[in-house]
Amino acid sequence: MCRFIIACGRFDPAAILDAAFGMSTGVTALDDVPTRVHPNGWGAVWRTAQGTLATHRDHRPLAESRRDAGMDALRTDMLALHVRHATLPDRIGPRFTHPLERLDDSGPWYFMHNGFLPTVYQSLGLSASAFDSAEYFDYLLPRGEEELDIERTLARLRAIPPGGTSGNALLLNPRRAYVVHWTAPQAPYQQYFTLRRLRLPEAEIIASEPIPALADVHRWETLPPATVIELPFALHERSSHRAA
Repeated sequence: MCRFIIACGRFDPAAILDAAFGMSTGVTALDDVPTRVHPNGWGAVWRTAQGTLATHRDHRPLAESRRDAGMDALRTDMLALHVRHATLPDRIGPRFTHPLERLDDSGPWYFMHNGFLPTVYQSLGLSASAFDSAEYFDYLLPRGEEELDIERTLARLRAIPPGGTSGNALLLNPRRAYVVHWTAPQAPYQQYFTLRRLRLPEAEIIASEPIPALADVHRWETLPPATVIELPFALHERSSHRAA
């Protein structure tokens, strides 16, 4: 169970950090949710002035370690943050802190996941699950692929064996970000896993919950189920697809 937020365009990075802090401590949590506090580490991915991606990870709570990150003066046109509440108590520490990273011939990819998918390993032909988020990363984006095929992704989501909760995720490379919004229809706490989208004149923000400090809650759109959104970092084009 985790929370994440991504902002693209012209925005105040410190305000996005504040939003992640609020989600990690439960300040902005909605009513009737299973988890309010997310203390098991945090991570960030942002775009540099050179067009590359930089990252930060810390397995400590954001409330304890934000100052150590030195990110409050950050300037960027893309920032994604993830705060974690481990579903399983033995999945805590640096190895399990997002963003997960993969380097192969297609370049660097970074991954953030909100949910628990203990059955996705079956779709990879594995005998058991070692870390569901890492297995979900490999399932959504097979190694070597340079782009996320949106229609194929929606089909893969529908094919995940029952038994998990949400597959909400961010996949990022130096060219674009993908936002995956999907929760198993039979999973509890559908509201907790519903992503929200805020469109501003010069920026776009997608978050695990509405952040009143960024805009009135009524301005946050509720993303439809089974949606994949592509956010090119050129920012002049947007595309989104929904399952039929």
